[in-house]
This record gives sequence, structure tokens and C-alpha cells, in this order.
Amino acid sequence: MTADSPWLIVGLGNPGAEYAGTRHNIGFLVVDQLAARARTSLSPQKRSRALVATARIANEKVVLAQPQSFMNDSGGPTTFLLDFYSVPMEKLIVIHDELDLPWGAVRCKLGGGDNGHNGLRSIRKSTKTGEWFRVRVGIDRPAPPIDPAAYVLKPFASAQRASLDESVARAVDATECLVVEGLVSAQNKFNS
Repeated sequence: MTADSPWLIVGLGNPGAEYAGTRHNIGFLVVDQLAARARTSLSPQKRSRALVATARIANEKVVLAQPQSFMNDSGGPTTFLLDFYSVPMEKLIVIHDELDLPWGAVRCKLGGGDNGHNGLRSIRKSTKTGEWFRVRVGIDRPAPPIDPAAYVLKPFASAQRASLDESVARAVDATECLVVEGLVSAQNKFNS
């Protein structure tokens, strides 16, 4: 790992007001809060097709990003930012919604499959690897006959909205811990 290279923290979601309050956009919400804690704001970087901010988490330089290319095309902006900021793959963190975790649960991991998540699939295809960090934020799997693809694009249920800030804050804490203390510490603190 190159000591002076920044981390790239990518929150997954879909651009546009119609998607703003949906479950699939929880990665955007986490990156918004990371930026707020760092007292910075995201702004358009046209060449990357992303909203971007540079910041610090403790003594670590980070680039915060929200691809504006829609979920299925998250890989293009992510690989552009990896190249543009000279970020090694071992300093990439992707924050995303996870159907297979209960609401509000947070799990940190390195690598793994895409589990049907189109944003993860796009990044894996563009980077030609799945060996990067993930902060998975639980959104629950809907009960049949509800289609999971439709469920993720729906607004949070009222019970979920009531604890949304707490869930997002927990994911922000986990991301900061991953950057500063490493994967094992983040897993010990947040994966229980």
C-alpha cells in the first residue's frame, strides 16, 4: 500500500431526485455524512461523471465520490477516479445497500461476489477484480412476492426512516474505522 496515496471511498446510488430517498441510495447517504463530518461538500467532476470531494479522516487523505452514471455503470466513474487520483486497489472502499443483511446492520469485508448487485458487478467488470473493501449496509430482503429489484428502488418504509440516521451514522463510523484502524478492527467493532 502506498502511504501517500489517498483512499477512494465510493458510495453507490442513482442520481436524480426520484431516487434520492430510496434504499438503493444508502451509499450516497453515507458519503454525504462522511463529507459533512469532514466539513466539506461534494461537487461535480465532469470527466469522472461523479460528485467528488477530497478530505481527511484522521491523518488519512480520502477522496469521497458518488458516481452520477446510474448504478449499472458505477464502474466507469470508479476506475476513472482510481486512475486520476493514483489510488491503489487496496485503498478502494465501496459502500452499498445489502439485501441479505437485516435493516441497519453494517458489515465490512474485503472481496467477495456481487450477489446480484449491479453496482458491484459494474465495478468488478471495470476494475477486473473484486478484491476491494466493501461497507455493506443492511436494507432487509422483501418478503415474496415483492421483487427485490423493485424493492431497492422504493423509498424507505416509515419504520426504516425512523432509524435511518442511526444506520447511516453506524456505516460512517465503520468506514472511518476501516480507513484509520484497518479491516480486522472494523470487523471486530461492526460485524457483530
